Amino acid sequence: MDILTIILLIIGFVLLIKGADMFVDGASDLATKLKIPAMIIGLTIVAFGTSAPEAAVSVTSALNHSNAIAISNIVGSNIFNLLVVVGITAIIYKIDIDDVSLKQDFPVLLISSILLLLFIVTSSQISRIEGIIFLIGIIAYVALLIVKSKKESKNMPVGTTHLSNIMIVLFIIVGLAFILIGSDLVVDASKDIALSLGMSETLVGLTIVSIGTSLPELMTSVTAAYNKNTGIAIGNAVGSCIFNILFIVGLTTTITPIATTNVMVIDTIIMILALIITYILAYDKKDFNRKDGIILVSLFIVYMIYIIIRN
Repeated sequence: MDILTIILLIIGFVLLIKGADMFVDGASDLATKLKIPAMIIGLTIVAFGTSAPEAAVSVTSALNHSNAIAISNIVGSNIFNLLVVVGITAIIYKIDIDDVSLKQDFPVLLISSILLLLFIVTSSQISRIEGIIFLIGIIAYVALLIVKSKKESKNMPVGTTHLSNIMIVLFIIVGLAFILIGSDLVVDASKDIALSLGMSETLVGLTIVSIGTSLPELMTSVTAAYNKNTGIAIGNAVGSCIFNILFIVGLTTTITPIATTNVMVIDTIIMILALIITYILAYDKKDFNRKDGIILVSLFIVYMIYIIIRN
């Protein structure tokens, strides 16, 4: 471990924090300017933007014909989003969940997750046809959100924004760039530090790298929660999970079919259980409170212990 690695780690965290702040400010003002609910902005622009690291890893693997990592990357990221991103966000500030999200977005994620599990267990690979089915799913889902936003925008009052149109675009682009560069620096520096402390490459890949690709979602949702933009916070977490399965797995398997393994089955089942637990916690109260957040984060710690023992 050298001083340069530590400096790069600090720079990475600074870029993550500043980038998330700019990204949320830009997205929030965009929602106000367009009279679109913050939840929809979170489910689309913010969710798709913060999923860029997962997309880059999976698509690059597919192009190199070594894309078995795509599923573990996506499933691990979704487990992190559901348990840690939602959990830590709820610990910081209570997240109110509207009926539409409970009746539409969570079910879409559950159906997508179950479909992924079925594709894994019923064949030795996830085929191109199945990948295309996922891509059709994400197109239909985004189209549904666009139609929904047009209907809701008619009834929304015009709010006040703090940024001009040009600054909104700059804040979103620069903020996302800072998030992606920062997360890359943090992952690389953390890997070097962990390896120098004696951790195996396999364990580093399953923990630091999988968590690292989800840092954009975590920092964006935490920043949104701190600024009381809970619609963006929960929309980012749920939207990223949907995007990960329907678009990233869809695109990756359309490029090259993915061979399935027993480990994929186990991890996908764990992902579905994490989703069901998250949904149950929100359903009755229509929110995630601090107690729920602690439960979710605790479950992730248990999952990490299981991963370490398994490997």
